Amino acid sequence: MAVIELTTENFESTIQENPFVVVDYWAPWCGPCRSFAPVYEKVSNDHDNIVFAKVNTEQEQQLAAHFQIRSIPTLMIFRDQVIIFSQAGALPEAPFRDLLSQAEALDMDKVRADMAEQQAAANNG
Repeated sequence: MAVIELTTENFESTIQENPFVVVDYWAPWCGPCRSFAPVYEKVSNDHDNIVFAKVNTEQEQQLAAHFQIRSIPTLMIFRDQVIIFSQAGALPEAPFRDLLSQAEALDMDKVRADMAEQQAAANNG
């Protein structure tokens, strides 16, 4: 699957309409971003069930600010509209593939239940 560019216009709909989205926040001047790009592209070709997207933080400063992107590249994984992973830094191919496998294996019902439990505890605390 081709990597898609996300903007403020299509970000929300992409997250809402797809159960598994990986977002790479990057900038054209960023050396580590440029070196990670071929790995990201290669891995995306092996996962038809996952939407791979990129956000150019230079052009989409509002998105970068909204998600508090402080360093790039930053990878963010959404499952069922929930951010389950967010970390700065480029990953080598094998760890990136492993991360995707772990994200795929997550029981999202349990994740949502845990989130509800934490929210309830925060509200009662």
